[in-house]
Amino acid sequence: MTKIPFHLGIILDGNRRWAKERELPPFEGHKKGIQKVKEMARWCKNRGVKILTLFVFSTENWKRPEKEVNFLMRLASRFFNENIKELAKEKVKIRAIGQLEKLPKSLQKSIKKAEESTKNNKEMTLNFALSYGGRTEIVEAMKKILKKKIPLEKITEDTISQNLWTSDLDLIIRTGKEQRLSNFLIWQAAYSELYFCPKYWPDFNEKDLEEAFEDFRTRKRRFGK
Repeated sequence: MTKIPFHLGIILDGNRRWAKERELPPFEGHKKGIQKVKEMARWCKNRGVKILTLFVFSTENWKRPEKEVNFLMRLASRFFNENIKELAKEKVKIRAIGQLEKLPKSLQKSIKKAEESTKNNKEMTLNFALSYGGRTEIVEAMKKILKKKIPLEKITEDTISQNLWTSDLDLIIRTGKEQRLSNFLIWQAAYSELYFCPKYWPDFNEKDLEEAFEDFRTRKRRFGK
Protein backbone atom coordinates (compact mmCIF):
# COMPACT_ATOMS: atom_id res chain seq x y z
CA MET A 1 0.00 0.00 0.00
CA THR A 2 1.25 3.47 -0.85
CA LYS A 3 -1.26 5.69 0.95
CA ILE A 4 0.54 8.83 2.14
CA PRO A 5 -1.05 11.83 3.89
CA PHE A 6 -1.54 14.71 1.46
CA HIS A 7 -1.34 17.20 4.34
CA LEU A 8 0.75 16.24 7.36
CA GLY A 9 0.92 18.32 10.53
CA ILE A 10 3.58 17.82 13.19
CA ILE A 11 3.58 19.18 16.73
CA LEU A 12 7.28 19.52 17.51
CA ASP A 13 7.28 18.81 21.23
CA GLY A 14 9.99 17.91 23.71
CA ASN A 15 12.99 20.12 22.93
CA ARG A 16 13.33 21.41 26.48
CA ARG A 17 12.76 18.03 28.12
CA TRP A 18 15.30 16.48 25.74
CA ALA A 19 17.86 19.01 26.95
CA LYS A 20 16.91 18.66 30.63
CA GLU A 21 17.38 14.88 30.59
CA ARG A 22 20.90 15.47 29.27
CA GLU A 23 21.59 18.21 31.83
CA LEU A 24 21.86 20.77 29.06
CA PRO A 25 20.32 24.27 28.89
CA PRO A 26 16.97 24.52 27.02
CA PHE A 27 18.68 26.39 24.19
CA GLU A 28 20.58 23.23 23.22
CA GLY A 29 17.30 21.36 22.81
CA HIS A 30 15.91 24.09 20.58
CA LYS A 31 19.07 24.10 18.42
CA LYS A 32 18.87 20.34 18.03
CA GLY A 33 15.18 20.60 17.20
CA ILE A 34 15.60 23.19 14.46
CA GLN A 35 18.23 21.01 12.79
CA LYS A 36 15.61 18.27 12.49
CA VAL A 37 13.25 20.49 10.49
CA LYS A 38 15.27 20.41 7.26
CA GLU A 39 15.61 16.63 7.46
CA MET A 40 11.89 16.21 8.05
CA ALA A 41 11.06 18.37 5.04
CA ARG A 42 13.25 16.19 2.83
CA TRP A 43 11.86 12.90 4.19
CA CYS A 44 8.28 14.06 3.64
CA LYS A 45 8.91 15.43 0.15
CA ASN A 46 10.61 12.20 -0.93
CA ARG A 47 7.57 10.21 0.24
CA GLY A 48 5.06 12.35 -1.62
CA VAL A 49 3.62 14.57 1.13
CA LYS A 50 2.31 17.72 -0.56
CA ILE A 51 1.76 19.98 2.46
CA LEU A 52 3.78 19.79 5.68
CA THR A 53 2.78 22.09 8.54
CA LEU A 54 5.12 22.31 11.53
CA PHE A 55 3.90 23.73 14.84
CA VAL A 56 7.00 25.70 15.78
CA PHE A 57 5.86 28.46 18.17
CA SER A 58 2.38 28.91 19.63
CA THR A 59 0.54 32.01 20.79
CA GLU A 60 0.93 30.61 24.33
CA ASN A 61 4.71 30.30 23.94
CA TRP A 62 5.01 34.09 24.28
CA LYS A 63 4.55 33.47 28.04
CA ARG A 64 7.92 31.73 28.27
CA PRO A 65 10.97 33.54 29.72
CA GLU A 66 11.99 36.51 27.58
CA LYS A 67 15.53 35.19 27.15
CA GLU A 68 14.23 31.90 25.75
CA VAL A 69 11.71 33.60 23.44
CA ASN A 70 14.39 35.93 22.06
CA PHE A 71 16.67 32.95 21.41
CA LEU A 72 13.88 31.13 19.55
CA MET A 73 13.20 34.18 17.39
CA ARG A 74 16.89 34.46 16.45
CA LEU A 75 17.07 30.73 15.79
CA ALA A 76 14.05 30.87 13.47
CA SER A 77 15.45 33.87 11.59
CA ARG A 78 18.78 32.10 11.12
CA PHE A 79 17.00 29.00 9.81
CA PHE A 80 15.17 30.95 7.11
CA ASN A 81 18.28 32.89 6.11
CA GLU A 82 20.58 29.86 5.92
CA ASN A 83 18.26 27.35 4.26
CA ILE A 84 16.40 29.33 1.59
CA LYS A 85 18.67 28.29 -1.28
CA GLU A 86 18.73 24.61 -0.36
CA LEU A 87 14.95 24.40 0.07
CA ALA A 88 14.48 26.33 -3.17
CA LYS A 89 16.61 23.73 -5.00
CA GLU A 90 14.39 21.03 -3.48
CA LYS A 91 11.39 22.81 -5.09
CA VAL A 92 9.82 23.40 -1.65
CA LYS A 93 7.48 26.37 -1.21
CA ILE A 94 7.88 28.06 2.18
CA ARG A 95 5.01 29.75 4.01
CA ALA A 96 4.52 31.06 7.53
CA ILE A 97 1.11 31.10 9.21
CA GLY A 98 0.05 32.76 12.45
CA GLN A 99 0.04 36.24 13.96
CA LEU A 100 3.18 37.15 12.06
CA GLU A 101 2.84 40.83 12.92
CA LYS A 102 3.85 39.94 16.51
CA LEU A 103 7.19 38.51 15.40
CA PRO A 104 10.37 40.63 15.48
CA LYS A 105 10.83 42.74 12.35
CA SER A 106 14.05 40.92 11.48
CA LEU A 107 12.24 37.57 11.50
CA GLN A 108 9.35 38.98 9.47
CA LYS A 109 11.89 40.17 6.90
CA SER A 110 13.54 36.72 6.76
CA ILE A 111 10.16 35.04 6.30
CA LYS A 112 9.12 37.41 3.55
CA LYS A 113 12.38 36.79 1.69
CA ALA A 114 11.98 33.00 2.01
CA GLU A 115 8.36 33.10 0.83
CA GLU A 116 9.20 35.32 -2.13
CA SER A 117 12.17 33.16 -3.16
CA THR A 118 10.15 29.93 -3.14
CA LYS A 119 6.66 31.08 -4.15
CA ASN A 120 6.71 29.29 -7.52
CA ASN A 121 7.89 25.92 -6.18
CA LYS A 122 5.47 23.02 -6.65
CA GLU A 123 6.98 19.88 -5.07
CA MET A 124 5.77 20.54 -1.52
CA THR A 125 4.49 23.40 0.64
CA LEU A 126 6.25 23.75 3.99
CA ASN A 127 4.16 25.76 6.46
CA PHE A 128 5.76 27.13 9.61
CA ALA A 129 3.13 27.83 12.30
CA LEU A 130 4.69 30.75 14.18
CA SER A 131 2.88 32.73 16.85
CA TYR A 132 0.07 30.41 15.90
CA GLY A 133 -3.11 29.37 17.72
CA GLY A 134 -6.05 27.44 16.28
CA ARG A 135 -8.68 29.56 18.03
CA THR A 136 -6.92 32.74 16.92
CA GLU A 137 -6.96 31.47 13.33
CA ILE A 138 -10.74 30.94 13.49
CA VAL A 139 -11.23 34.45 14.93
CA GLU A 140 -9.15 35.91 12.11
CA ALA A 141 -11.20 33.97 9.57
CA MET A 142 -14.38 35.46 11.05
CA LYS A 143 -12.93 38.95 10.71
CA LYS A 144 -12.12 38.31 7.03
CA ILE A 145 -15.66 37.09 6.40
CA LEU A 146 -17.16 40.16 8.10
CA LYS A 147 -14.96 42.48 6.06
CA LYS A 148 -16.19 40.79 2.88
CA LYS A 149 -19.78 41.47 4.01
CA ILE A 150 -20.89 37.96 3.11
CA PRO A 151 -24.63 37.55 3.94
CA LEU A 152 -25.26 35.37 7.01
CA GLU A 153 -27.32 32.83 5.06
CA LYS A 154 -24.40 32.28 2.70
CA ILE A 155 -21.81 31.56 5.40
CA THR A 156 -21.06 27.84 5.39
CA GLU A 157 -18.31 25.55 6.64
CA ASP A 158 -16.68 25.98 3.23
CA THR A 159 -16.74 29.75 3.68
CA ILE A 160 -14.82 29.45 6.93
CA SER A 161 -12.37 26.90 5.51
CA GLN A 162 -11.60 29.17 2.57
CA ASN A 163 -10.64 31.99 4.94
CA LEU A 164 -8.30 29.97 7.14
CA TRP A 165 -4.51 30.00 6.79
CA THR A 166 -4.22 26.42 5.53
CA SER A 167 -6.25 23.37 4.51
CA ASP A 168 -7.62 20.25 6.24
CA LEU A 169 -5.16 17.75 7.67
CA ASP A 170 -4.94 14.04 6.95
CA LEU A 171 -2.54 13.13 9.76
CA ILE A 172 -1.15 14.84 12.85
CA ILE A 173 2.00 13.52 14.51
CA ARG A 174 2.88 14.72 17.99
CA THR A 175 6.21 13.94 19.59
CA GLY A 176 7.19 14.27 23.23
CA LYS A 177 4.82 11.94 25.12
CA GLU A 178 1.88 14.36 25.46
CA GLN A 179 -1.41 13.36 23.81
CA ARG A 180 -3.35 16.51 22.96
CA LEU A 181 -3.69 18.97 20.08
CA SER A 182 -2.67 22.05 22.08
CA ASN A 183 -4.67 24.43 19.89
CA PHE A 184 -3.00 23.25 16.67
CA LEU A 185 -5.11 23.59 13.50
CA ILE A 186 -8.22 22.64 15.46
CA TRP A 187 -10.64 23.38 12.59
CA GLN A 188 -8.54 21.52 10.04
CA ALA A 189 -8.04 18.59 12.43
CA ALA A 190 -11.76 17.74 12.62
CA TYR A 191 -11.31 14.45 10.74
CA SER A 192 -7.55 14.02 10.81
CA GLU A 193 -5.88 10.88 12.12
CA LEU A 194 -3.74 11.31 15.25
CA TYR A 195 -0.42 9.63 15.94
CA PHE A 196 1.52 10.11 19.18
CA CYS A 197 5.22 9.27 19.31
CA PRO A 198 6.83 9.05 22.77
CA LYS A 199 10.18 10.29 21.47
CA TYR A 200 11.16 13.91 21.96
CA TRP A 201 11.33 15.92 18.74
CA PRO A 202 15.18 16.06 18.54
CA ASP A 203 15.26 12.23 18.59
CA PHE A 204 12.51 11.71 15.99
CA ASN A 205 14.03 10.03 12.92
CA GLU A 206 13.13 8.78 9.47
CA LYS A 207 12.24 5.32 10.80
CA ASP A 208 9.78 6.92 13.24
CA LEU A 209 8.17 8.81 10.37
CA GLU A 210 7.81 5.61 8.35
CA GLU A 211 6.21 3.88 11.36
CA ALA A 212 3.70 6.73 11.61
CA PHE A 213 2.88 6.37 7.90
CA GLU A 214 2.55 2.59 8.27
CA ASP A 215 0.03 3.16 11.03
CA PHE A 216 -1.79 5.74 8.89
CA ARG A 217 -2.13 3.17 6.11
CA THR A 218 -4.10 0.89 8.43
CA ARG A 219 -6.67 3.55 9.35
CA LYS A 220 -10.17 3.38 7.83
CA ARG A 221 -11.24 6.97 7.30
CA ARG A 222 -15.04 7.03 7.18
CA PHE A 223 -15.64 10.74 7.83
CA GLY A 224 -18.77 9.88 9.81
CA LYS A 225 -20.28 7.68 7.07
